[in-house]
Amino acid sequence: MQTTAYRIFEPQTVQTSVVFASPHSGCDYPEWFIRRSLLNAHTIRSSEDAYVDQLFADAPKFGAPFLVARAPRALLDLNRAAEELDPALIQGVRKVGHNPRVASGLGVIPRVVANGRAIYHGKMTRDEADARIDTYWRPYHSALKGLLDNARHSFGEAILIDCHSMPREAVESATRRGVQRPEIVLGDRFGAAADVELVDQIEAAFLKAGFVVSRNTPFAGAYVTQHYGRPLKAQHAIQIEIDRSLYMDEATIQPHADFDSFRARLAEVVAQIARLGQPDANSLAAE
Repeated sequence: MQTTAYRIFEPQTVQTSVVFASPHSGCDYPEWFIRRSLLNAHTIRSSEDAYVDQLFADAPKFGAPFLVARAPRALLDLNRAAEELDPALIQGVRKVGHNPRVASGLGVIPRVVANGRAIYHGKMTRDEADARIDTYWRPYHSALKGLLDNARHSFGEAILIDCHSMPREAVESATRRGVQRPEIVLGDRFGAAADVELVDQIEAAFLKAGFVVSRNTPFAGAYVTQHYGRPLKAQHAIQIEIDRSLYMDEATIQPHADFDSFRARLAEVVAQIARLGQPDANSLAAE
């Protein structure tokens, strides 16, 4: 197994308490994994948040570190707890309670990709599952915790922006008739993971850039926002979901011709979010 689980893109000088992270844009598919899978190299990418790492790549320019996973989501899901093991996939794992994510095949080691397509034939050993968690999950979350701890030490708070993309089909199916389909979904676990005023400011930044925004529907955030969002301890976690169809062809997994212009538009929002974590942000907002 490869040992590089992530990359951190650091600014020349950290100027903000905001930390950006992309846990699902990893696209380093080991050959052994592709050979083992029932899926071809294209289909297995359907769960990937393709190009999200590129969309947020300007974060360091605005003084914020950017943590990017290298392992693909189909191999291991960094937005799940290490204990979310699927008994239908991993030998020797007992079912404990009802976890809808695990039951649907989307545990920390996924059994399926988008539309419920099986990744494997048969089960894997518990040793293999543990090896993946030790190789990819623990290093990534150790790095993420370190970045947030550094932010709290330097600025007295930490703001995690967890960056994702969502299939247009999922957004359409969850949008009520007569309601404008959201292009951006902000997830804060219905207020449990971040201060409401902070989320208001992030929403305002997207609205100013012309995006249609909703909160917590259809995605409120999963393990990352639930685990790291501790607003009473000055640590906030907000999940951002972007409609993939805005910047890429979901069938071919290729960027649109206007990908660069979309990224530039998003960079304006990233800059505003980064400014929210600067020491003088409150005084600037009051002027």
